[in-house]
Amino acid sequence: MSRRRPPPDDDDFSAFRQALREAGVRRIAHNRADPGRSRRQDAAAAERRAAAVAADSGEATSRTSDGRVEPVRPSQPLDFAVPDLPYRIRSQLKRGRIAWEAGLDLHGYTLDVARRELESFLREAAAGGQRCVLVVHGKAWGTSADYPVIKSHVNAWLREWPGVLAFCSAREADGGTGAVYVLLRRRGAHA
Repeated sequence: MSRRRPPPDDDDFSAFRQALREAGVRRIAHNRADPGRSRRQDAAAAERRAAAVAADSGEATSRTSDGRVEPVRPSQPLDFAVPDLPYRIRSQLKRGRIAWEAGLDLHGYTLDVARRELESFLREAAAGGQRCVLVVHGKAWGTSADYPVIKSHVNAWLREWPGVLAFCSAREADGGTGAVYVLLRRRGAHA
């Protein structure tokens, strides 16, 4: 048999509140749950947002870098997703369960032409409301480089593009590690 404690009296409440004040505990301003994410934007997210705003203002300059990129091996699968992309959607993309609506083949292009073609393709896909596209970058080694140049640059460029939520190497039927599925942000959606 349990005994109930008597309710605390005003002296107990006062002592408790005084102990909290002395410990530096402050009353919270709101009672909403904290999802654990920092409210500050990281540098990459700020750059992506700035690029998106610049695109909406009609700026026609390139949004992707043309500097050095991290080389990837021909058979290395590519994989990227923004941090807040739901696991289910990323998993569906990796399995090829999200149907791609348009494709771009970059075989045979120089690096500068490939970059312009990719940027133009991504702009058109976003304007057309396409959700998933296929980009075939190939696995060919560069003439003066010891790594697949277009593949390595596509890996970097897609990470910089503000409308790209995720990308990953395609299934073998769609090009394997020589192609990527690219998941695009829906027009008007914000991260």
